[in-house]
Amino acid sequence: MTKILRVNMTDRTVKYEDVPEKYRLMGGRWLTSSIIVDEVDPTCHPLGPNNKLVFAPGIVTGTNAPTSGRVSVGGKSPLTGGIKESNAGSNWSQLIAKLGIKAIVVEGYPQDDKWWGLHITKDGAEFFPADEYVGKGLYEIFPGLFERFGKKVGIMTIGVAGEKRMAMAGVCFNDAENRPTRYSGRGGLGAVIGSKHLKFIVVDGEGGPGVEIADKDLFEKGRKKLTEALRTHDITKPKGTLNTYGTAALVNVLNEAGGYPTRNFRQGRFEGAATTSGEAIFEGNKQRLGKELYNHGCHPGCTIQCSNTWHNPDGSEAVSCIEYESTWALGANCGIDDLDAIGKLIWLCNDIGIDTIETGGTIAVAMDAGLAKFGDWKAAIGWMEEIRKGTPLGHILGNGAATTGKAFGWYRVPGCKGQNMPAYEPRAVKGIGITYATTPMGADHTAGYTIAPEILGVSGKVDQFATDKADLSRNFQHSTAFIDSSGHCLFIAFAILDIPSGFEGFVEECAGVVGTNWTADDVMRIGKEIVDKEVAFNRAAGFTSAHDRMPEFMKYEKLPPHNVVWDVPDATLDAVHGA
Repeated sequence: MTKILRVNMTDRTVKYEDVPEKYRLMGGRWLTSSIIVDEVDPTCHPLGPNNKLVFAPGIVTGTNAPTSGRVSVGGKSPLTGGIKESNAGSNWSQLIAKLGIKAIVVEGYPQDDKWWGLHITKDGAEFFPADEYVGKGLYEIFPGLFERFGKKVGIMTIGVAGEKRMAMAGVCFNDAENRPTRYSGRGGLGAVIGSKHLKFIVVDGEGGPGVEIADKDLFEKGRKKLTEALRTHDITKPKGTLNTYGTAALVNVLNEAGGYPTRNFRQGRFEGAATTSGEAIFEGNKQRLGKELYNHGCHPGCTIQCSNTWHNPDGSEAVSCIEYESTWALGANCGIDDLDAIGKLIWLCNDIGIDTIETGGTIAVAMDAGLAKFGDWKAAIGWMEEIRKGTPLGHILGNGAATTGKAFGWYRVPGCKGQNMPAYEPRAVKGIGITYATTPMGADHTAGYTIAPEILGVSGKVDQFATDKADLSRNFQHSTAFIDSSGHCLFIAFAILDIPSGFEGFVEECAGVVGTNWTADDVMRIGKEIVDKEVAFNRAAGFTSAHDRMPEFMKYEKLPPHNVVWDVPDATLDAVHGA
């Protein structure tokens, strides 16, 4: 990948630039965060003219490395006010890489009310009018887009929430079946691109030069090692845990551990867990279809294939996919135990263009504040339509859980840095709580997934209630930053943590593409470099150690069934990155 494509929305021009030497080895999060740090004023308004949005394929994206179709999206977050990277899996990133594009930088600010799409091919990039698509649901417009541009293109877009600049708007990519279901959902980056009036980036990779691999022998050696590890580990192998039950396999596991947040983080167990779990999805599909249905990949070349499809009672498709985070956010967290209702809510999130985690957290806060009773999925659906229409209530909800809590005078908002917590209770699983509090990304489990050792025993079991985990969280944050830069799915972590040859292969693949002699030590060195940059950006934006803290109510409200509170000392939190 040899070019950076700059897209200026002030004068609607595009320009290809050679990749500077300082960015030569970078990809994914490493590159998005570096460009944001280098080019964006940390004090700028996230939805103003001085913010930028950067798209970057990972280091190995576009090659035949397994499970490597991730794209990183970076910018200053309108939800947290700090730096943000959110990634997704889609063929879109593979096609960008195939065209030799290392990053797309969207900058500038529109001078009128018109909306635009960008069509990128091997011959260059051209704008096309997109006003006809504005205000419509993504499921409505996607079939026509693929008819217009071809079935093999990749599409990046935003929904109506992004058009309305709502802070929980995500950036949507097509999945392997060309549905609008793959999201860089967290942090409200869809609102950033909405502020620039760029509705689509459509990519056709036909005839592209492909990704140049500097050391093909080293890359191939590493690819074989990693592929073998993924195909033999119980969690990632074909018909293994993820391929069979999807990420929602975690529902019963976290529920049993007492760390499954329920009814806006009031309990750690949900009585409806078994009926909304990955096992329930698998068995429900089997009953409705008359056969076992294993999961599919979100992009070509995915060997893990954890994405499910939920079906209606008549066998027709309801939604793809019901992830762990989504069945929790729109299920247990809202007191809803009906998979069909959860499926409808996920479909609406996809159609409107909003993050399922933040949406579920917002609905739960609204219910907790008295706007409806927990479990009232019909009220939740009505609120989703308020968001779609952009009513005053819709704008409050569409700007996330923290805004909703403020608007309705409610103090029980389970978030950090303005972003709602995902599906792991920090009072019951302390390491992930340390990650929530200290990652520059806001409450984000993917930033340092200590659940792997704390709950799943991957790389060795760690006591979930132990509080001295600054080193654990820091190490996971640093290693994750490199995985996010590689273009691989984070789920390779299960195999590479347990199988040393898999980790060797992962490093060799990346080194082979860029032509270096990286080792395991470089993974942690580079990961630290990335996180340090992000922390420095946030501090320049005005963040202090006071932002690396948990919500007050968690310090005194005891969480059933273990009746634990958040008792990690502030000094431990400050030790993660240094006060």
